[in-house]
Amino acid sequence: MWLLKDLWLFMKERKKFWLAPVIIVLLLLGLLIVFGSGSAVAPFIYSLF
Repeated sequence: MWLLKDLWLFMKERKKFWLAPVIIVLLLLGLLIVFGSGSAVAPFIYSLF
């Protein structure tokens, strides 16, 4: 959690709020790959990329 807090404080201090959507999309893609690799949905996820 300290990483998220530190990242938020950096964005708040430097006024770099445009980084928030980029980070969220990267996290969602990472979660999709991690959780989708072991399931029956994996062939459909891999066809997206």
